[in-house]
Amino acid sequence: MNTVHSNDFHFYEEPNQIVQEEPEDSYGSDMMGIFNSIGMIKGQPFNTDERMKKILTDAVAIGNATARSIDFRNRSKEVPIYPGQHWNTPFIGGSYQWLTKGGARNFDARTMFFYAATVNTPAMAVAMPGVGSQYASGNLDSHGDAFDGSKTYRLRVPANVPVKDFWSVVLYDTQTRSMLQTDQQFPSLSSQTKPKANPDGSVDVYFSPTKPSNSDNWVQTIPGKSWFTIFRLYGPLQPWFDKTWKLPDIEKMTNE
Repeated sequence: MNTVHSNDFHFYEEPNQIVQEEPEDSYGSDMMGIFNSIGMIKGQPFNTDERMKKILTDAVAIGNATARSIDFRNRSKEVPIYPGQHWNTPFIGGSYQWLTKGGARNFDARTMFFYAATVNTPAMAVAMPGVGSQYASGNLDSHGDAFDGSKTYRLRVPANVPVKDFWSVVLYDTQTRSMLQTDQQFPSLSSQTKPKANPDGSVDVYFSPTKPSNSDNWVQTIPGKSWFTIFRLYGPLQPWFDKTWKLPDIEKMTNE
């Protein structure tokens, strides 16, 4: 199933298909009014003149660039899980509906999530030890630079990860926001795969184009492609919520 929208004029044909197939009030009166204003009207062909087509084509490019900036270079102080570091929460404000305490919709927060992901549930955001799941997304290394698929990076996962079930780390393509396609079956590593641990119980995970000689805990990357990652905790425990257990930033190896 392809959940990546077109980044050109064909984008409008995708929601228009749903407008035509679903009941007219499916999107609510406000959203349907917006669709109608640019020619998406149920029961009518979606035809635009050259002037409107140019405007809408520009709008797609601007919207895509804006969403990409919100996702990968968000400047909100609520985004970093740890101040001054680069692991981000996908649920700003702890709300799976992206509502502020006053009940307003935080549209940037919603955009940040749905540009990278497809589905959300309350269990993803609930702060209840041992229940649901928690997520940390990493777009930048410890120096604040985007990840380079030709370089070697290391994530040192501290010992005693606070999970009742398991933890995992998965790499994604920044263009498609889908799993990075490599020679490996899955671009990921988890506690279920029983990675080799250091003497202190920590686990070093390496991200690089070729397998490092000093570790089997390897996730492949692609030269010429950037990537981002999501660290997942299933059945997260209290040390995650009170931050007595802390996930360090991903480091680029100094010999690169």
